[in-house]
Amino acid sequence: MSTKGSLFSIVVGHATGVGNKEVAMDVLYPVCVGIDVHRDTLVVTVLRAVGRRHEAETRTFGAVTEQVRALVAWLDEQDVPIVAMESTGVYWKPVYRAIRTLSPARTVWLVNPAHVKAVPGRKTDVKDSAWIAKLLMHGLLAPSFVPEVTLLELRDLTR
Repeated sequence: MSTKGSLFSIVVGHATGVGNKEVAMDVLYPVCVGIDVHRDTLVVTVLRAVGRRHEAETRTFGAVTEQVRALVAWLDEQDVPIVAMESTGVYWKPVYRAIRTLSPARTVWLVNPAHVKAVPGRKTDVKDSAWIAKLLMHGLLAPSFVPEVTLLELRDLTR
């Protein structure tokens, strides 16, 4: 498998490379979001499939309550139905809860960082959030189990 030329092309052919051809991957979620979560910041990329191309818009939000509310409002403006974020330490918890609480119709996936794998080339937060969004768009991520918000709150009380 190769990613030469395009991140989401698969090269099909013999081991010698003779007769290779590129096959475009299916888009399962034409509008989706990847969030790279940190202690103080959230780097968010909205990815849209437009024909055979992808359009991306990236913004950075703070990790405080009013900034997370601004993030949710921006996702509402962008009409985003599904969001994926890495489970980075405990920093994902308030962000996950806020998105689920403020927009309960939106699907929020918490994904294992080991499944996301490193972005080829130089690592940046913007590249990480775009990579998460691209993997989600093409159905290459699976959500981790996260109980409903009410059960999470109950667990916090009993711990």
